[in-house]
Amino acid sequence: LQPEPSNRLRNTVRRIADEQGLSFFDMRANTGLMRHILLRITTLGQVMLVVSFHEDDPPKIKAFLDAVIAELPEITSLFYCINPKLNDYVLDLDMIHYHGQPFIEEQLGHVRFRIGPKSFFQTNSYQAKVLYDRVVDFAQLKGTENVYDLYTGIGSIALYVARSARQVVGIEEVPEAIEDARMNAALNGIENCVFYAGDVRQVLTPEFARKHGKPDLLITDPPRAGMHADVVDMLRRLQPPRIVYVSCNPATQARDLHLLSDFYEVLKVQPVDMFPHTHHVETVALLQLL
Repeated sequence: LQPEPSNRLRNTVRRIADEQGLSFFDMRANTGLMRHILLRITTLGQVMLVVSFHEDDPPKIKAFLDAVIAELPEITSLFYCINPKLNDYVLDLDMIHYHGQPFIEEQLGHVRFRIGPKSFFQTNSYQAKVLYDRVVDFAQLKGTENVYDLYTGIGSIALYVARSARQVVGIEEVPEAIEDARMNAALNGIENCVFYAGDVRQVLTPEFARKHGKPDLLITDPPRAGMHADVVDMLRRLQPPRIVYVSCNPATQARDLHLLSDFYEVLKVQPVDMFPHTHHVETVALLQLL
């Protein structure tokens, strides 16, 4: 699923750990140093490696990371974190920048993105462009519209459609992602996007809509759990003329579309094969107010 140098990088990291006699994490015993790695490779050839250690052992960590840098000079950005928890979730942990740039860059169509260690970005960049082009196609923007982008992440869809809209308002729960979104807007000279950090169900209120104006188009790209019931209820109250719903879980998307069905009709749905050789699929649905 990931092109070279992915295999070589992962195998080299494992070999260095073995050669240095480092212990690997045992989930049952809750012991061991090496926990997991996150590897991002962009179509521009930039590489980010994030190493998660279970134990905070500075001498061993330094010797390991220095060896990785020496053997893998193609690494653009190297971070590590200490995760002593009973789960592998790392977005709530401090990411320690160890080597290279504090970000990597990716290009999707006309937009360039800087991606940090906590940034959510589609894993398949080639298909991400296909997905975003489908969003643009469904949106049919004329340049005068006010657009809301819910669960905007680092602003990838918001920035992608911004040149075709009057204004784009993005909402995202992860503060670091909103920082990335604002940075990426500046990087691309995009001045008609505004971003807010906070839980969508708490930020998207009637007062928020009065401040930013009723959306002519609303784009939503929620996590696998779909939209919270409060968000669905707010969409029913807000009643934007059109909704483009991007989903990585057709089951929760179908649930949400059903909850909106007394106000909206589904005009079309397009699946996008974002994860080849798996059963997972992204779907884009276009809804129109009845």
